[in-house]
Amino acid sequence: MNFISLLFLQVDIDKKIKEAPNGNYQTGILIGSLLPYVILVGLAYLIYYWAKKKNKE
Repeated sequence: MNFISLLFLQVDIDKKIKEAPNGNYQTGILIGSLLPYVILVGLAYLIYYWAKKKNKE
């Protein structure tokens, strides 16, 4: 159920960037939209690294 509600909460990033008052706001939008993906990739890499290390032992 939470996943369905998250689909409705998606924000149009292009619209927010066009309406941004200055460049700092645009940078914040970019970082805020990419940060969850960077965290997920980092977490996936850590899990892979730990599993590979455990497999060698």
